[in-house]
Amino acid sequence: MARDIQNLKKTANIIRQDIIKMLAESASGHPGGSLSAVEILTALYFEEMNIDPKNPRWDDRDRFVLSKGHGAPVLYAALAERGYFEKKHLLTLRKIGSILQGHPNMNDTPGVDMSTGSLGQGLSVANGMALAGKLDKKDYRVYVLLGDGELEEGQVWEAAMTSAHYKLDNLMAFVDNNGLQIDGPVSEVMNPTPIGEKFKAFGWHVIEIDGHDFEQIFSAIDEAKNTKGKPTVVVAKTVKGKGVSFMENLASWHGNAPSKEQAQKALEELGGAING
Repeated sequence: MARDIQNLKKTANIIRQDIIKMLAESASGHPGGSLSAVEILTALYFEEMNIDPKNPRWDDRDRFVLSKGHGAPVLYAALAERGYFEKKHLLTLRKIGSILQGHPNMNDTPGVDMSTGSLGQGLSVANGMALAGKLDKKDYRVYVLLGDGELEEGQVWEAAMTSAHYKLDNLMAFVDNNGLQIDGPVSEVMNPTPIGEKFKAFGWHVIEIDGHDFEQIFSAIDEAKNTKGKPTVVVAKTVKGKGVSFMENLASWHGNAPSKEQAQKALEELGGAING
């Protein structure tokens, strides 16, 4: 299938700019792991997923679960750009009464399929969605995004075992493998590697890619669709803070919002990129 990769790159850049703007305005939030997941969400929301922004609760839609709920800014920016709500709401992030709180809330935010924030729970919920689809003979697919630090949660592996046991081949997981969590390198805090081998041992089909390469992302999605009888996990190697030079590969940007001056510098970098 031909995909307009150049246009997707432009969309990804707009999403990165919106992430910076909303975090600077709120003076609170998580830039590092939001920026690292931009290409994955752009590929899903602007090319792959069967969704209707005018009917967010459509029964036959594909589902997405942001298991690493603190990455909410990338989800909100993608949803706004896709047309689920007006972009003016992005600048209300984390404010009292806003539809965009620090972690996704399915009751308040159009397009959010599951409330998340307590790490380790998203894959369990995605299992339920995928199993329901099988039982109801629906052909929708379920996508879930996990953080690599999140893999330290034991519930993830109970859920991984469940996914394989029920042969949920309508389920696809992405691991945002940026190598860093709030306390430092994932390999030093509680090493989950080799990630791919662990999922394989639990009965999953495993694909490893560059998580910023659209061609590789789509190739993995196509491969997952053609994999029958087991769920697929994509271990996506990413860069924390991707796209902003002074944020890249620094754990200190896990949960620190940029100042207005830092945001301006970041936007200048991203603006230069989007203008070619």
